[in-house]
Amino acid sequence: MNTKYIDLIDQTYEFPQEEFKLDGDHLKFHDIDLMNLVETYGAPLKFTYLPKISENIQRAKTWFARAIEKHDYKGTYNYSYCTKSSHFKHILVEALSNDIHIETSSAYDINIVENLKEEGKITKDTFVICNGFKREEYIENIGRLINSGHENCIPIIDNYEELALLGDAIERDFKIGIRIASEEEPKFEFYTSRLGIGYKNIVPFYEDQVKYNDKVELKMLHFFINTGIKDNAYYWNELLKCLKVYTKLKKVCPTLDSLNIGGGFPIKNSLAFDYDYNYMIDEIINQINITCASEGVPVPHIFTEFGSFTVGESGGAIYEILHQKQQNDREKWNMINSSFITTLPDTWAINKRFIMLAVNRWYDEYERVLLGGLTCDSDDYYNSEQHVNAIYLPKFKKDRPLYIGFFNTGAYQESIGGFGGLQHCLIPSPKHILIQKDSEGKLETSVFTPQQTSEQLLSILGYEH
Repeated sequence: MNTKYIDLIDQTYEFPQEEFKLDGDHLKFHDIDLMNLVETYGAPLKFTYLPKISENIQRAKTWFARAIEKHDYKGTYNYSYCTKSSHFKHILVEALSNDIHIETSSAYDINIVENLKEEGKITKDTFVICNGFKREEYIENIGRLINSGHENCIPIIDNYEELALLGDAIERDFKIGIRIASEEEPKFEFYTSRLGIGYKNIVPFYEDQVKYNDKVELKMLHFFINTGIKDNAYYWNELLKCLKVYTKLKKVCPTLDSLNIGGGFPIKNSLAFDYDYNYMIDEIINQINITCASEGVPVPHIFTEFGSFTVGESGGAIYEILHQKQQNDREKWNMINSSFITTLPDTWAINKRFIMLAVNRWYDEYERVLLGGLTCDSDDYYNSEQHVNAIYLPKFKKDRPLYIGFFNTGAYQESIGGFGGLQHCLIPSPKHILIQKDSEGKLETSVFTPQQTSEQLLSILGYEH
């Protein structure tokens, strides 16, 4: 009878996989010895494997290059990183080393751009695409960047008033884009995105505010689907509606030459994950080609804004199972030495799934458990694993420590969790480890931030001595 944890994984999924394999009875992730990481730095800990960022960027570039060649597409492809997924400098520096561009969403993003520009990580050729609803400080910062000579800064118009506000802040000619307010999936509580300008109003807006404004050049139409790039009728229908707007606008606006299809590539959230990136990109390029040819307009340059796809699969978190509580005949609670609410807030806020696997003891017998966090909040638990609400782990033994890992957690968790600030029930933020490769391809680790201290938390709360 197959009762060991490795048997469960083996019969449920194809294993090992590209990024996961075993070394004895413990797990390796991208050849990172996770138990060695625990023995060196302790648990809980979070880590970022920086080479995965470059790997995913290059994968996307290859897929688009292949589709462009196949369909004899006459436009270029431009990869942009959506900074709100993770603003950390080590993330931006790694991403920018791949000759990409930047998409921003608020005022302080521009300060980051200026900092990176001073260090030569961003150049005058880097596109800075400014999305979001623009308040006064965001407008001022965009104006300052463009006034300094960064011509490839393209603010994306989100509402009718923004163009005039930008015109007041910018002292020279400048380029803009317009965001389409896409229609949401039927299951949404509202019909149309709050972001952008409605399909039917794009051309009238151009005719009224842009066409005769000698200071402004419309270069880009921006299109984004909240639920991501999926092979379903909803996505393809919205893309075709967007292309109709593009071709209609292109006929009256010769300067328009770029289409931004936003982000939305999914990342691996299960060992059973299956998504055909090649097919999706191929078909997107094909549909743009067909539509533009039928309307007699040149194809646009393509921009994407991949955030989670860029950084998500670079991150992980490791916890120790502290204790097991048998609450009734059926439910065993494995208590981790941290909190899900504070360290992986998306598991609590939107029931997001991450890949969860035991780090050690793979040849032990397994059991069905629930996972609980340390806070006194009833919502501090995780049951969204790929086994449909059931979590299976090696059996808890007091004398044999068990460690578990959550993988592909690199997008949004730090910013949503309030990195460096207060944590729910004052559970400290765990230490964060950076992992990269040296010139010979060997893995190097360093501590980005140690575990939060009581002094840091008390200082924030005003309890200074």
